Amino acid sequence: MPYTSFIARRYLQFRRRSEKPEFISFLTLIAILGITLGVAALIITLTILGGFESEIKTKVSGFTTHIQVTGFQNQSFKNFENAGNRMMKEIPEIMAVSPFVAKEGMVSFGSNVEGVLVKGVDPSKDITSARKYVIEGKYDLSYRKDGIAACLVGKKLLTTLHAHCGDTLLVFGLIGNYYEMRQPKILPFIVQGVYESGMAEYDDVYFYTNILSAQELFMLDAVATGFDVLLKDISSAPVVAEKIQDVMGYPYYPRTLFQLYRNLFTWIELQKEPVPIILGLIILVATVNIIGTLLMVVMEKTHQIGILKSMGASNSEVRKIFLYEGLFIGATGTILGNIFAYLVCWVQLRFHILSLDSSIYFMTKVPVLFRWENFALVSTIAIVLCMAAAYIPSAIAARLDPIRSIRFH
Repeated sequence: MPYTSFIARRYLQFRRRSEKPEFISFLTLIAILGITLGVAALIITLTILGGFESEIKTKVSGFTTHIQVTGFQNQSFKNFENAGNRMMKEIPEIMAVSPFVAKEGMVSFGSNVEGVLVKGVDPSKDITSARKYVIEGKYDLSYRKDGIAACLVGKKLLTTLHAHCGDTLLVFGLIGNYYEMRQPKILPFIVQGVYESGMAEYDDVYFYTNILSAQELFMLDAVATGFDVLLKDISSAPVVAEKIQDVMGYPYYPRTLFQLYRNLFTWIELQKEPVPIILGLIILVATVNIIGTLLMVVMEKTHQIGILKSMGASNSEVRKIFLYEGLFIGATGTILGNIFAYLVCWVQLRFHILSLDSSIYFMTKVPVLFRWENFALVSTIAIVLCMAAAYIPSAIAARLDPIRSIRFH
C-alpha cells in the first residue's frame, strides 16, 4: 500500500482523545452521510420516474395499443379482414393487427346509468391487455346467439352500477351523430369478467364485448371502425404510422400512442427534466461539505504536513493524500447511497408500501423500474464531483511551507 493512501486512511479514522471522538472524524461522517443521501435521493427519484413512464406506457398501450387506425370523419371499413392482412404483409415492423368496433353507449343496471365506450373486438385477435387484468370471472367474449352477449367491464364501473360478476346489464347503443340521434338499440349483456388495471380512466369507461355483438348493438353491417396495431418496437411507432398512411391511403388515419395521449406523455417528460437538476444540486451541496471537511483536516494536520515535506514528501504526494481522502469519502457515500436506494426501491417493489390515487396517477401504487444505467450515471457524477471538491484542499495542503507548518500549533 502506498504511504500516501495509508496516511489518508489514518487521517480519516476515529481515534480517541480524552475518550471523545475526533471532531474531524465526525465531520467526515457528516460528509459521507450527505453524499449517501444525495446519491440515494437521485437514484430513487430516477427509478420512480422511470417506473411511472414504463407503467403508463404499458397500461395505455394495452388499452389503445401502439398505433390506432381509424377512418377520417369516423368512416368505417368494410373489408377490414383484408386490410389487416395487407398491413401485416407490407409493413414488417407490425406484430399484430386487431379490428374493432368502438362507439359511445350507455349501460344500466337497476336505476343506475353510466356512459361507456363500447369496444367490440375479435377475441381470437384481441391484442389489448384487458385480459391480463381480469380479477374476477374470466375473459370470455365469445359470440352468443341466445340473445344475451358476453362482456368484460372494469371494477370501478361495476361498483358504480352496484352490479356484480354474472349480472345482466342493459346497454343502449347510441346511433347517429350529435345533430341527428336515432332511437338507440338496447341489448342485454352478461358480465363474464371484471378487470382492474389501476387506471380509473379506463376501468370506468371501457366496456368490452365481441365485435359481432357490437355491430348488432349499433346496427352496423360487417364493418370495423378501426384497427389496433401492435409493433415489435414501440419506439418505431411514428415511422410505422407514416408507412401505414402511405400503404393504406385514404380514409385510413393512423395515430400513435404518443399522439393520442400527447398531454400525458408531455407531463411525464416535464416531470423528468427538472428533477435531475434539483437533486443534482443536492449532491453538489454534499460535495461542498467535502471541501469544508478537508480544509479542517489541513488546518489540524498542518504540523504533520510540514514534517512530511521536511522528510522529502513532494507536493504531488501531499496532494495525493487529500485527493485519496476525497475519493474515500465520495466512494463510501456513493456505495452506501446505492445500497440504501436499492433497498428502498426493493421494499416498495415487493411490499407496495406507498399507494396512489388511481383517478389522478393512473395507477394504485408507486411504480419502480430498476435500471443499472441510473445507478452507474449517478455514481459516476457523485465520485467526479467529490474528486473535484477535494482538489482545492489538496492544492492548499501541497503549497504549505514546511518550516512554517512545523512551527504551526
